[in-house]
Amino acid sequence: MARSRHSHPSTPRRYDLVLYGATGFVGRQAVAYLAAQAPAGLRWALAGRSAQRLQAVRDAVVAAGGTAAAAAGIVEAAADDTRALRALAADTGVVLSTAGPFARVGSALVAACVALRTHYVDITGETPWVRGLIDAHHARAAHDGTRIIPCCGFDSVPSDLGAWLVAQALWHRHREPCIEVKACHRLRGGLNGGTLASALHLLDSGQSAQLAQPFLLNPAGPVPAGAELLAADPALPRRDDDFKAWVGPFVMGPVNTRVVRRSVALLQAAGDAACQPGWRYQEWLRYGRGPQAALMAGAATLGLAAGAAALQWAPARALTQRLAPAPGEGPSQAAINRGSFCCDLVGRTASGQVLRGRIAGRGDPGNRATTVFVCESALALALQRHELPGGPDLGGVLTPATGLGLVLAQRLAAAGMVVGALD
Repeated sequence: MARSRHSHPSTPRRYDLVLYGATGFVGRQAVAYLAAQAPAGLRWALAGRSAQRLQAVRDAVVAAGGTAAAAAGIVEAAADDTRALRALAADTGVVLSTAGPFARVGSALVAACVALRTHYVDITGETPWVRGLIDAHHARAAHDGTRIIPCCGFDSVPSDLGAWLVAQALWHRHREPCIEVKACHRLRGGLNGGTLASALHLLDSGQSAQLAQPFLLNPAGPVPAGAELLAADPALPRRDDDFKAWVGPFVMGPVNTRVVRRSVALLQAAGDAACQPGWRYQEWLRYGRGPQAALMAGAATLGLAAGAAALQWAPARALTQRLAPAPGEGPSQAAINRGSFCCDLVGRTASGQVLRGRIAGRGDPGNRATTVFVCESALALALQRHELPGGPDLGGVLTPATGLGLVLAQRLAAAGMVVGALD
C-alpha cells in the first residue's frame, strides 16, 4: 500500500455517491437500501445505460416506501461510452458498481474512476479481472490516493474482513503475530442471474485457468518455496477439530482466499505487526457433525467437482444459461428474507494462542448481505474517508480489509450484523 504524493481533489462534486447498474437485481436492492439507510443530505444518483429504466427503478422504490429515493439523480452512461463514464466519474466522489459481468462491462468505468481520482467499490468475484485492474491501475491509484476496492459483496467481505479482525485481535491481546486463520461458512440462499452470468462469462473468456493460482492477486514478486502447496485449494472433505464438524471445499474459496492473501501481502508490505511472513489462510463449507454430515460433505464435494468439469463444456454452459435466472432476475423477497450466512473463523499464533471470530447476518448472502456489504462500503468511502486505514491519502487497488478496515466493521455491526472476535 502506498500513500498519495498529492492531496485528493478538493473541488466540490455534484454527488457524494453514484450507484452504477441500478436496474440490475442487486442494483435494485441497493437503491432500496440507500433510500432507507443513507443519512439525510447525502447527494446520490442512479446510473446506467437507460435513463427511462433508472427512473422506473427510482419510482418503484419510492412507491414501496423508500421516499428518500426521490432525491436521487439520474445519470445515463452506457458501459462502452467512455465520454459518459468520465463525466460520471468527474461528477461524484464515489462510484458503487453492481453491473456485471465486470470483465465485460466494468473496465472502462474503473479506468474513468482512476483517471478522475474517484473512489470505487463493487461486488465482483471475478479475480482474473481484478488481477488486470491491479496491473493496469494500482500504481496510478496509489500515487493519487484513489481507493479502488473490488470484491465488496459476499465475495469477499466476510472472509477478508473476518480474517483481518481475528489477526488484529490476536496481536492486541497477546502481542504475537497471527500465523494462520481458517474460515468455515454456513449459508442459506439463492442465486441471481447476474452472478451466474459473471461465472459463465469467466468460463467463456478462457480466464478460468487463472483461478487455480493461489496467489493470483498478490503483488508482484517471488512466492516462498512450498507456499503454493500449502495454499492449494481443498479438494476433499474432512473432519475439522477447530470447527468440530465435517467440512468440504467451498465454491467461493478460490475467490475469497486470493483476496485475503492480497490483504496479508499489502499489510506485510506496510509493516503491520499482526501479519508476519508465513501467514496462512484457508476456508471451508460446514456440513455438520456425525456420519450423515460426512456423507453430505462427500456427496457435495463430488457434485461440485462434477459440475465444474461439466461447465468446461460449452454446450453445458449454454444449457445452464437457458435454465437459470436471467440477468436482472433473482430470488423473491420472501426467499431473500429466509436466507442467512455465518462465517466462523479461527486464528492462531506460533505459540498456540487461539482466537475465534464471526461475521454473520440474516438474509440471502448473495443478495441481501451483498447489498449491505457494498452499500456500507460505499458509504464508508463517501462519509468517513478521513477515518479509513492509512488516512485519507492511501490509495491503490485495495481489498475490503486494507481499504476500509475497522470503519466497515463498525458500520456492519451498526447495520445489525454480528462482527468481530468471539473469545
